[in-house]
Amino acid sequence: MNVPNPLDFNTNNLLHSLREKDLELLGPYLKEKHFEAGTVLYEPGDNVRTVYFPKGPTLVSFVIELADGRAVETVLVGREGAVGGIVSQGHLPAYARCVVQFSGPAFMIDSTELEVAKHQSMTLRHLFSRYADCLVAQMFQSIACNAVHTIEQRTAKWLLAAIDRTGSQEVPLTQEQLASMLGVGRSYISRVIGGMRTDSLIETRRGKIRAGELERLRCLSCDCNELVQRHFDRVLEGVYPHETELAV
Repeated sequence: MNVPNPLDFNTNNLLHSLREKDLELLGPYLKEKHFEAGTVLYEPGDNVRTVYFPKGPTLVSFVIELADGRAVETVLVGREGAVGGIVSQGHLPAYARCVVQFSGPAFMIDSTELEVAKHQSMTLRHLFSRYADCLVAQMFQSIACNAVHTIEQRTAKWLLAAIDRTGSQEVPLTQEQLASMLGVGRSYISRVIGGMRTDSLIETRRGKIRAGELERLRCLSCDCNELVQRHFDRVLEGVYPHETELAV
């Protein structure tokens, strides 16, 4: 693990939004580490001892395992946020599995050290409380989306969410992984991906899906991403990544 350069904090929107005095409180305790896809950060019941701030292309999912063995994604977190003990007082048990979906670096801080910094700064406490509210909003929207929207809409929504967070139109994801996260069968998602490929919305390569025209993909998608982003923008203005930050 490396001690990050303060200039690197702009690769995580939540840290980048902090005031200089708050960064001075956190900076000495933040470390940086690279994580491979598939790395499990927490299992259900684990004590949450570390807070992670994904940076750049790194994506992390909260996943719920069902009794029949299926694992369904509930929340996707990238450079706009953080995972683990943001508003709790540290070391509380995790409810869901937390797993790295797209490999990349992340900042890390011990949850106890974060608590010390929060006690020293009201603005730090308020910012993380607001971010926790945004995570809850994302979960609410995910429940509604899974209940009423089609697999085609949800597939387009997930791809756009990954693109918005990583800044890349090429998503390092297999169809099997996508099917698992959406909670549908492999054959079903294959038909959906095949239809999107036929319509020139995406291209597929081994282990990768590349989006074509984003506006056409947005037309296929439901509006759940936009609703969540709107809430982010109201509650944490400037934290959520925008299209202008995308690298085609």
